Amino acid sequence: MMKFICCTIPCFLLLPFADGFTIGNNGLTVSSRRINSSNLYETVVSPFDEDSTATTEKPMLDLTWDNVEEILEEMRPYLIQDGGNVAISDIDGPVVKLELQGACGTCPSSTQTLKMGLERGLKERIPEIQEVIQSMPEGPDLCDEQVDVVLEGVRPFLSVAGGTIECTSIIEDSLQPSITLNMEGSSASLNSVKLEIVQRLQRHFMMSGLKVEWQA
Repeated sequence: MMKFICCTIPCFLLLPFADGFTIGNNGLTVSSRRINSSNLYETVVSPFDEDSTATTEKPMLDLTWDNVEEILEEMRPYLIQDGGNVAISDIDGPVVKLELQGACGTCPSSTQTLKMGLERGLKERIPEIQEVIQSMPEGPDLCDEQVDVVLEGVRPFLSVAGGTIECTSIIEDSLQPSITLNMEGSSASLNSVKLEIVQRLQRHFMMSGLKVEWQA
């Protein structure tokens, strides 16, 4: 049986071969009886494989929407296996903007997926590309009503322990937008609860630089 740590190889490349998962001090360990270190990269040809020669055997392409889509289509199955996807948002000169969708859009490793996988795979086939950046989809307006939409989803769980949560202020600054919340009850001291609420707000608004603060 082979075991490897997901931080060394993007997790979506390992799912088809995984027999089990173990969480330890070193992170998530995937166990598999179907592959070994000598044939891993022969079995999974991906843009994350630094030793792969698959892309060098293919012709170089011009920077066009269709050509970018063609290369993304080759890499898309690896994202779909992990519950994600990718779409072209825009091509501005030599800069390609991609929208990571599904699980990939909210994954903490989305930057690694974009830079180490998608950008590298595209640049190897389309030398004109200078940079690949992530395009964030537009979320709802930052306002009390939309914040309350998110908070309504967590209030039933907080009320079980006699807790409450309210939005006390919103700053709609284009560079550093922020939301200040006031949470009372036994859950107010739990960082895990606060982290979950912050992540829900960030996923809801999809706003770069959104900061969530807690009223003392």
